[in-house]
Amino acid sequence: MREFIVEADGGSRGNPGPAGYGAVVRDAATGETLGEAAEYLGVVTNNVAEYRGLLAGLRAAHALDPAARVHARMDSKLVVEQMSGRWKIKHPDMKPLAAEAARVFPAGQVTYEWIPRERNKHADRLANEAMDAGAKGEQWSPSASRAALDAPSALPEPSGPPGDAAAGAAKARAALATGRATGSTSAESGAEADAADAADAADAADAAEAAGAADAAEAADAAGAADVRAARTVATPAPSTPGWSAGPDLGAPATFVLLRHGETPLTPQKRFSGSGGTDPSLSDVGREQAQRVAAALARRGTIQAVVASPLARTRETAGIVAARLGLEVTIDDGLRETDFGAWEGLTFGEVRERYPDDLNTWLADPAAEPTGGGESFAATATRMAATRDKLVAAYAGRTVLLVTHVTPIKTFVRLALGAPPESLFRMELSAASLSAVAYYADGNASVRLFNDTSHLRS
Repeated sequence: MREFIVEADGGSRGNPGPAGYGAVVRDAATGETLGEAAEYLGVVTNNVAEYRGLLAGLRAAHALDPAARVHARMDSKLVVEQMSGRWKIKHPDMKPLAAEAARVFPAGQVTYEWIPRERNKHADRLANEAMDAGAKGEQWSPSASRAALDAPSALPEPSGPPGDAAAGAAKARAALATGRATGSTSAESGAEADAADAADAADAADAAEAAGAADAAEAADAAGAADVRAARTVATPAPSTPGWSAGPDLGAPATFVLLRHGETPLTPQKRFSGSGGTDPSLSDVGREQAQRVAAALARRGTIQAVVASPLARTRETAGIVAARLGLEVTIDDGLRETDFGAWEGLTFGEVRERYPDDLNTWLADPAAEPTGGGESFAATATRMAATRDKLVAAYAGRTVLLVTHVTPIKTFVRLALGAPPESLFRMELSAASLSAVAYYADGNASVRLFNDTSHLRS
């Protein structure tokens, strides 16, 4: 069975604006370019252009060999994740294009991969050539393509019976010459702009140098919660891509590196430790953890501001890190831990013994409060959503360290993922661990979790 690689891209100068796409079909075994296509589309959005490029590439590959396996590679995370079935398709202009692309080959015959923009130069250049030609009132021509320099071979006759080869090549040339996909070319709001280009979360993974044990306030851990380190919505960036990056149409995101405070004397005992308890300071272990995180973040050099919860353990952790980074600490009350009411200072087992009915209700209903008038998870979520919105507006385009607690961090992540409230009980956060959430101009968010810190212990 033959295997092809399809590389596709699209662009819009204005989003929406004058747009075009480019597509390349390669032989997977030899890397030989079998053909390229490009087209000026008029005024459409970036996402429409990207889907049109994918369609042109898939149709050209199908014309060569309908039985072939195809590996489609694009620098549009949106298209890749939607076509892979991992992201929902919300925008009405995207749905018919995705459906049409899915019909070109039988299900399971095409796989998708996100690649960084610098690895998609051929298709990107074709798309820009098409837009340049359109600006001059001309049609893009393969003979004038500068992208041919990347792979100079013309469309060869495939091996096989002469009649089949000629027919296949002719169909491929026809598909590449037109590269047309049906579907709307009208302007759209751009609300589903490519979130992948802005989803390079390497800082969070590289920065997490901290040792840790489970926290005091980790009711979910006490209840046997599972780790969700693998629950991330971003693709791993190329090794040469430093830090976070964003597509030019979205701009730099507001990036929040979420640091859970270091260990306190209550942490090893797994006691509830919220905002209504004794407000413990860090233990010696917790201070060492904070120093190690500070050193790791200093090496990265990406943090531009530090904001902390008002509680003692977070202020102390933030102070240690900020001193190393040469930054001031801003206190935000919205980042405080949940108030666990009468459960403060108790272990999960002790709460089950003393308040079994209240605990069962709390575990089953996010609107239920801990015994004694504590704060429900629903109320915490409302508070955290308001805090998030305020911080996104205040720190747009900047990378900010938020030093906070288990429940606020889990809630940040839950809201970013659009996960249900019960997902809080399926997350684990070690003391002094780091996660990251980036918020973009279109309202979308990307999450990177990095909770395993054991390999960084001295």
